[in-house]
Amino acid sequence: MNNFIFQNATKVYFGKGCVKEYLSCLTSAARTVMLAYGGGSIKRNGIYDEVTKILRDAGKTIVEFPGIMANPTYAKVQAGAKLAREAGVDMILGVGGGSVMDCCKAISLAARYPGDVWEDFWAKLGVIDVEPLPLGVIVTVAGTGSECNGGAVITNEEKKVKTGRDYPKLNPRFALMDPTYTYSVPVKQMVSGGFDILSHIMETYFSGPDADNVSDDILEALMRSVIRNLRAAIRDPEDYTARSNLMWDSTMAENRIIKMGKKCDFQCHNMEHQLGAYTDCNHGCGLAVLHPVYYRHICKDGLSKFVRFAENVWGIERGGRSDEALAEAGIDALASFIREIGLPTTLRELGVTDQAQLKEIADSCAISAGSYRKMTHEEIYTIFMEGF
Repeated sequence: MNNFIFQNATKVYFGKGCVKEYLSCLTSAARTVMLAYGGGSIKRNGIYDEVTKILRDAGKTIVEFPGIMANPTYAKVQAGAKLAREAGVDMILGVGGGSVMDCCKAISLAARYPGDVWEDFWAKLGVIDVEPLPLGVIVTVAGTGSECNGGAVITNEEKKVKTGRDYPKLNPRFALMDPTYTYSVPVKQMVSGGFDILSHIMETYFSGPDADNVSDDILEALMRSVIRNLRAAIRDPEDYTARSNLMWDSTMAENRIIKMGKKCDFQCHNMEHQLGAYTDCNHGCGLAVLHPVYYRHICKDGLSKFVRFAENVWGIERGGRSDEALAEAGIDALASFIREIGLPTTLRELGVTDQAQLKEIADSCAISAGSYRKMTHEEIYTIFMEGF
């Protein structure tokens, strides 16, 4: 294991009925609560009514901030921060999935910071020397694990850059996680979120060190859990066991615990972020297209880990195969699973039609330092072309 420091300040309340049981006491110190959410699905499925009743019964003034988009923009962050300041908000309550939570974290900082948060904290890594607005979240979509970290991925539309930063000071104070709240999520969104979970786990797994370490053992168990439970949830979207397992898989993938002692290779996320910045494509779907192509490029550089992936995650027996053939079989199993769960396998299926734009997108991608082999922008362009 490499050296590390671990911190996680978010308190999790998990299980059926947790919102009804705990929300009132968790917001007791706030007078004015900003209720932030996305496109309005929480109004159709009853979650909005439940949450607002609890807040109103507790005497809270509710300031609504709806319309947070799938790829939250810096302009939306600025609008939220302006509203929070003008309305005297003293707590933000984000209700939704990763997009809502990420946007709320950035708003919590922007509302208290006098400068330009994009330039000072997203364009580059900064040091937060102000106290962000208190933030709590109610999770309605399993996928990003954003409820238990300080990470926020924000798109600057003007600059055509999508960037994620993780600041421990932006961790939500609390996360309420009722798996039944995820039942109404459309199957396609559930599946793309499920693959995002798998992607987070794989990006930590496929990085050094490769010597025996606790993190890799946990990562393999998590990957098997996601695969098994995603299949079960597709068969029955109201399978509580499957949905609760996926919800906690998502948290475990991004609460920092499995990253301890690992280098982490975020190259696929870096590539997909820029695809999203240019095309606004679905995040999980973009990752599904890129992962098998990228892994075929780096397979020989991390051969022992890809062999282990085939054997321990997919249960593939060696059967006389060479290490190279066994590693390829593991990547083939991943690609087959992506097809099985109905995710796209080409950029064209994502709606990317301008092949000429791929060079510009490739050149804008950040390069991951944790990869088994450091990418060049030329190789990223090749990956995009192979995935087209």
